[in-house]
Amino acid sequence: MHFFQYKGKKLFAEDTDIAQIASDVGTPFYLYSYKTLIRHYNAFENGVKLLPHMVCYSVKANSNITILKIFINKGWGLDIVSGGELYRALMSGCPPNKIVFSGVGKTDEEIRRAIQAGILMFNVESSQELEEIHKVANHIGEIARISLRVNPDIDPETHPYIATGLFKNKFGIPYSEVKEIYKKANNLSNIEVVGISCHIGSQIIQLQPFIDAFKKLKELYFDLKKMGIEIKYIDLGGGLGIPYKEEEKPPHPEEYGSNIAKEASDVDATFIFEPGRVIVGNAGVLITRVLFTKDGADRRFVVVDAGMNDLIRPSLYNSFHQVLPVIKKGGKETVSDLVGPICETGDFFAKNRKMPNFEKGDLVAILGAGAYGFSMSSNYNSRPRIPEILVKEDKFWVIRVRESEEDLIRGENIPDHFKEEQ
Repeated sequence: MHFFQYKGKKLFAEDTDIAQIASDVGTPFYLYSYKTLIRHYNAFENGVKLLPHMVCYSVKANSNITILKIFINKGWGLDIVSGGELYRALMSGCPPNKIVFSGVGKTDEEIRRAIQAGILMFNVESSQELEEIHKVANHIGEIARISLRVNPDIDPETHPYIATGLFKNKFGIPYSEVKEIYKKANNLSNIEVVGISCHIGSQIIQLQPFIDAFKKLKELYFDLKKMGIEIKYIDLGGGLGIPYKEEEKPPHPEEYGSNIAKEASDVDATFIFEPGRVIVGNAGVLITRVLFTKDGADRRFVVVDAGMNDLIRPSLYNSFHQVLPVIKKGGKETVSDLVGPICETGDFFAKNRKMPNFEKGDLVAILGAGAYGFSMSSNYNSRPRIPEILVKEDKFWVIRVRESEEDLIRGENIPDHFKEEQ
């Protein structure tokens, strides 16, 4: 459920006219609904209320510091995967003891900064990473809290690029090896074992993979208990999907939480959840304007001013995003490709799809763009990154300004040797 709705023929974000925002800030831009973010926050919190828990929002889904601050103000922590995300988390005011550091490739510098900040724990992905964290912690005279990320070899039935819990994926430690590494971690002087972690993928629309993964973690929890290793946290990661298409029916957080609670009745630990897409995905839209239309040999093209550098998901995953007119004009729909100005055939938002008969100057809303939209955007083709706008009721704020052409070359320089013709 989201709060992008028509009032008459105009599309509104809550009580704000989207066409008016476009007139004020120009296109393209990302637009987020505060009311939708809070609705999703409440749905998730209520969904897992039967479990002792901590929610650490997944920063990678949408890392704007205003979005982070909204969740921090509600008491959530953050799940990070880089030093840059650690910086964002701290600058947003997140208490360090509510930060979990995931990710398969952490540098010594990132590890040091995280330990010194006092984060809750690292989700460790390999034996070598464990050794490196211990080495850094020992060098600075600190104790690093860790959990081991288990790869349970569970098929999440999602796009192969965002499946992370199969044996062939790079993520986590194979289930068959993890107890030996726990034993090793428990004997390291500057390591404190506090958790078990698992994350099987993203955009999962079936409940059973989550249940199957937890059953494996539960078995490990009791095995570790017998080994004298007490687990305080069980991190189940994120992965709950959203309905990009009408026929997609992902489990509701309440269904997810109640099923985990049934399986966890004999477990004495705090559960950590790392939702991302399910919170911000349908809370954001990409607004773009039609530059031109053209008729190809076998299809109509609608060329807009946003490109794959702004929203790469359709190009990268062939993902579906609903397309709506910001102002309804009526008339028949036409089968078209909605494409951008980038010099790539993969620069598209919708292919061979029935959509309104868009014409030059029309505003287009691309829905479900709040997650992995701006956070995956780039300056490809030397295109400045676009602004992010937050709406609350009848007010809006620019929470990231549009980049300038000067921003494109910030940090670059021409050495004196090349300033004159050689």
